[in-house]
Amino acid sequence: MTAHSSLPHDVRSTPPLWLAVLSAAAAGGMGWGIRGQYGHETGAMIAGVLVGLVVVHLFCPRATSLSAARAVAFCALGISLGGSMTYGETIGLTQNAPLIGNWEALRWGLLGLSLKGGIWIAFAGAMLGMALGERTYRPWELAGLLVGMLICLFLGLFLLNMPFDPANRVLPKIYFSSDWYWEPGADLEPRRERWGGLLLALIALIAYVGGVRKDRLAVRLAAWGFLGGAIGFPGGQCLQACHAWNAESFRQGWFATLEPHMNWWNVMEITFGTTFGAILALGLWLNRHLIAAEEKAEQVLFSETVEWLLVMVQLAVLLAWNFGEYWFVDIFADHALTMIIIPLVAVAGGRFWPYLVALPIVALPIAGKTVRQLCYDETTLSPLTGYGLYWILPLAVAIAVAILLARQSERRPSWRTFSRWTLLVTTGLYFYLNFAIFHYSWPWQPWTSRTPSGIVFAVCSVILAAVALHPGPKMEENVLIPTQSDGGKQTDAG
Repeated sequence: MTAHSSLPHDVRSTPPLWLAVLSAAAAGGMGWGIRGQYGHETGAMIAGVLVGLVVVHLFCPRATSLSAARAVAFCALGISLGGSMTYGETIGLTQNAPLIGNWEALRWGLLGLSLKGGIWIAFAGAMLGMALGERTYRPWELAGLLVGMLICLFLGLFLLNMPFDPANRVLPKIYFSSDWYWEPGADLEPRRERWGGLLLALIALIAYVGGVRKDRLAVRLAAWGFLGGAIGFPGGQCLQACHAWNAESFRQGWFATLEPHMNWWNVMEITFGTTFGAILALGLWLNRHLIAAEEKAEQVLFSETVEWLLVMVQLAVLLAWNFGEYWFVDIFADHALTMIIIPLVAVAGGRFWPYLVALPIVALPIAGKTVRQLCYDETTLSPLTGYGLYWILPLAVAIAVAILLARQSERRPSWRTFSRWTLLVTTGLYFYLNFAIFHYSWPWQPWTSRTPSGIVFAVCSVILAAVALHPGPKMEENVLIPTQSDGGKQTDAG
């Protein structure tokens, strides 16, 4: 074969590295910083949606709207899993007043944060890679995979997070929360840790996608996600711990006027999100040759009736878990993996579910917690006003956009229709809800502890809006040249 013109071409997106890293850092920093006001699994999904949207907008020009929406939903569901881990007392090891000056406790706390952060973001990287790579995962295959991961979760809890008997001061051998080892005479309330269970579940996931499905992108993004979380979580906490250990120094010099308005916990969260977003984007940029070069088959295996029945079941459990007190729901939902079985299966096999996860399903608990905070915890708004402005309005917009995009996907529009409008809507929606929690802390008004974070989120919102309006990625064409050594198999020469 002599003429290259007859060879197939591999057409992929080549966003500038600086653009990919900057935009994903803004998405992660804003999403994780806003998560700080809402917490747990559902709060973490904000960052998953925003980072996922940036990624598909910049890296996936050959994707259809449906496959792009699935990638975003996979990323959001993956990042939710780490929200079941306790980490507040791990942070406490690095900054609680009785432990300031204890370098051994500081190192142990940072090690725990590195492990927990790595596990957390590795799930997001693995599932994002599963959606972006050339492998197609069918719904029942994913259901079986999650069941296997759940078994490994319980095994890991037994092996690494047991025994746990605080009444008799019996704790696991490897324990990263408040412990009498660090404060022998203190009145402590140790928390049950889950990192061991999630670690074994993560290993099971990587073993399947890497060993069975040979999904190189999923395995590599899991590794990059672990790196991002392992650096980002302790890195962000180093800033907060530095302030706690040197509080008096921050009240002197040029920083003294700003220091009273700093929310150092939120500084930690923003730094964590910014770091893992940037590192995950770097990992994807370096492995962009593994992103599916051609359109993946749009498998739609569920009827609309089945999809909406699954939606109602999931929403009932989600609302009961976030806003009710039902012990049987907590037992089921607190294992995290159980809460994504229906969504992951439905996203892989449905047409509406990917859009519903990316928009109203993630937004539902965030809107509800905003109303609860403003109308019931603080009583700054009447329920009528609060529900109208922060429940009905944002969810109506999210539902309308999701259904419209899902209907349009039947006509196979490009990824850009989905990623552009969903990124604009979700960025505005979460900034709006969080800014309400911040009591609209405009920088020209008297500053509070929320003002600096509000400014950061505003800057990130502008960056994400600019990315959404970006005309789209450039394309690179790599000639696939048959080689003699592989018997004519095509290899990437680019």
